[in-house]
Amino acid sequence: MEYWYADERSGARYPADPLRWRGDDGAPLTVAPLPGLAPGDVDTGVRSLWRYRAALPGDLRPLSLGEGCTPLVRQPWGDGEVRFKLEWFSPTGSFKDRGSSVMVAALAGAGVKELLEDSSGNGGSSVSAYSAAAGIAATVLAPEGTSAAKVLQTRAYGATVELVPGTRDDTAAEAVRRSATTTYASHNWHPFFLQGTKTLAYELWEDLGFRAPDAVVTVAGAGSIVLGLDLGFGELLDARSIARRPRLLVAQPRNCSPIDAAFHDRRPPPFAPTVAEGTAIRHPIRLPEVVAAIRRSGGGTAAIEEDAIAAAARRLASLGLYAEPTSASAAAAIDVFRERGVIRPGETTVVVLTGSGLKAPDKLRELLG
Repeated sequence: MEYWYADERSGARYPADPLRWRGDDGAPLTVAPLPGLAPGDVDTGVRSLWRYRAALPGDLRPLSLGEGCTPLVRQPWGDGEVRFKLEWFSPTGSFKDRGSSVMVAALAGAGVKELLEDSSGNGGSSVSAYSAAAGIAATVLAPEGTSAAKVLQTRAYGATVELVPGTRDDTAAEAVRRSATTTYASHNWHPFFLQGTKTLAYELWEDLGFRAPDAVVTVAGAGSIVLGLDLGFGELLDARSIARRPRLLVAQPRNCSPIDAAFHDRRPPPFAPTVAEGTAIRHPIRLPEVVAAIRRSGGGTAAIEEDAIAAAARRLASLGLYAEPTSASAAAAIDVFRERGVIRPGETTVVVLTGSGLKAPDKLRELLG
């Protein structure tokens, strides 16, 4: 299967080399859309995201810890019912395992022995786990305020963790500086990471009897879920395996909401700390592409207050769903999008819960009492 990297901003094309993570001019790259799947193309004998291997680029050797195939659970929420996609059933407890599985498989296939990642928590622990599985030495840069539980998990996989003073953006800047001398396996930059997150679209399609939901509600920091869903559902649409894209409805904490601000063509509010630490990214690398994906789907965005995130975490727990505050932001947005009329009675709405509450015990202790 022929594939290449595309720079959506300039129209430039590059060979899809796993060692390349950005364009010559510094722009982010994606793997150009590939042919989508028909139901018969799913390898149902494989219980991981690699059942969708026919939708992935090149001849990758699968690197799997059992990621994907996460539950889709119906639950009442207010006056209606939604389907929660429990991505915390992934091996390291978050959706990031989808991207890490494919990205690290590509890097291992290219002969990489050492890599660098930067993360506020879940991405670092995920890349570390898959690096360990591939026999690759990983170094993870993390903001000094990162949850101790996430740092512990990352170190448990054998990665070297370095805490960087300052903000999440300061950590990313330090990683980019070091990328000149090491392989940079950034879950925000690397094109193959999005190839992993796009399997969420294929999995929802299969979960629902090979049809698309009407809407998908998710939280976004850098936006890799949004871009993955856009890629996956776009490929399925081109293959005529679905009739339309689902509306992508994206939540961010108001305290750090650059995607919401850009979507509504306004300045973001001043940054403030948020319990949804996984979304505290002030300058998303792929901001124009994320906004374009939301618009292409006919979707929308919402900025969620801190007390609403806390209330949603408690409400989820009362249903037996123990979600970290970042995930709870998506649940809190259900009510907002219903009030706006973009979640409609009788439609199929999926809400992605990205990470387990076990990831953030200190913050949940504060929220739950």
